[in-house]
Amino acid sequence: MSFAFADAADTARTVHLTARADLDSVLSGVGEEAAGHARAAGFSGKLGEMVVLPGDGDALYGVGDALTPFDAGNAALSLPEGDWRIGGMPRNWDPTVLATALGLGSYQFTRYRAAPRAPARFHLPAGADEADALRIIAGVTVCRDLINTPAGDMLPSHLEDAARTIAKPFGAKVTSIVGDDLLKQNYPMIHAVGRASTDAPRLIELLWGDPSHPRVALVGKGVCFDSGGLNIKGGSNMLLMKKDMGGAANVLGLATMIMDAGLPVHLQVLVPAVENAISGNAFRPGDVLPSRKGLTVEIGNTDAEGRLVLGDALTRACEDKPDLVIDMATLTGAARIALGPELAPVYTDDDALAADIAAAASQVDDPVWRMPLWSGYDSQLEGDISDLSNTGSGPMAGSITAALFLRRFVDTKAWVHLDIYGWNPKARPGRPLGGEMLAGRALYEALKARYGAPHG
Repeated sequence: MSFAFADAADTARTVHLTARADLDSVLSGVGEEAAGHARAAGFSGKLGEMVVLPGDGDALYGVGDALTPFDAGNAALSLPEGDWRIGGMPRNWDPTVLATALGLGSYQFTRYRAAPRAPARFHLPAGADEADALRIIAGVTVCRDLINTPAGDMLPSHLEDAARTIAKPFGAKVTSIVGDDLLKQNYPMIHAVGRASTDAPRLIELLWGDPSHPRVALVGKGVCFDSGGLNIKGGSNMLLMKKDMGGAANVLGLATMIMDAGLPVHLQVLVPAVENAISGNAFRPGDVLPSRKGLTVEIGNTDAEGRLVLGDALTRACEDKPDLVIDMATLTGAARIALGPELAPVYTDDDALAADIAAAASQVDDPVWRMPLWSGYDSQLEGDISDLSNTGSGPMAGSITAALFLRRFVDTKAWVHLDIYGWNPKARPGRPLGGEMLAGRALYEALKARYGAPHG
């Protein structure tokens, strides 16, 4: 899906984004006949409510309590097709966030079937930054499309192809280490997790930007399908496992925004891409794996595989002394139990960085919640016959212990781990059912603030 704002035209109709608290003032401005029609139709400004007015066919669209510009996010698929201008919006709404929400609410996944309708098109809201809104919409669309694509069309080789397609317009360089070359170049955990698949495991690397600029490393979990391995998942738990590469999709979408904005960073994206499959050479519970870091890892459960591939990739990211490392992963069910599908858990030892991300998240309505890297639980990671266990010694604090496991492979304080869900289990305004970027818009905003305007 591509998105563009409508060109200015006198034929466009006007939609008034109407909060319940502003109902009377909006109705007083549309004329007596239109106001009477709206009242007769029972329009109250309730979230998602819509009424087309007599005359020129203008409309009122309800945004409820107007808590966020995303409350208008479903307007594109609720209003009649055609071009619309925004006649007014609630006070204190950021016009660029509104423009982004309208674009993201236009999203439809059309790889396998045609869209049931065309979305309404909008003129750019007054005061919005069109270029920034469009690059954010494009980045989120990249992420959603990758996650929504079934694993049969999004295995490691396909994910590598997607990374090359994303990189090409920006002149970024993509390389990959594939199959047994992972062993030769010392990525044993990535190899072990993916070796049972007929589609070879690989470490995909994208490099972009001026090497003299601060290096920012984005690491995304690319488990293209997760059967659970020999600790096989039940059918219901396996159904959504096409989304287990959601971390990779999120960092590739974020990279799209960074490159399009020309942020003054030297960007490195690392995606360990594997299918956690079952065959005679699958890794087993009880195996002890070496790692690029030199730590040995005892396998308590083959379904805790994401942290293994991330361990090797994070080690690689830190070897180049980056200014900042961010990893994103659909890592634990424990994170969903703690915070649900809408909040992104954030782990970091850097208090200032955590505060910056939280502030950015609030600014663009992309919520995050900081979780503790509680060192008291570190002892749970000790293996019986190895340096580490990939499951820990108990069932509690699963998201925290997974984050602590990753921390063993990181040697910089400027590291952020996000244990995301990557999926909307139900549609919300501007956020349709299916694959989703979670916290990526917040991270982009934080990176803009941290590294400043593009050079040149």
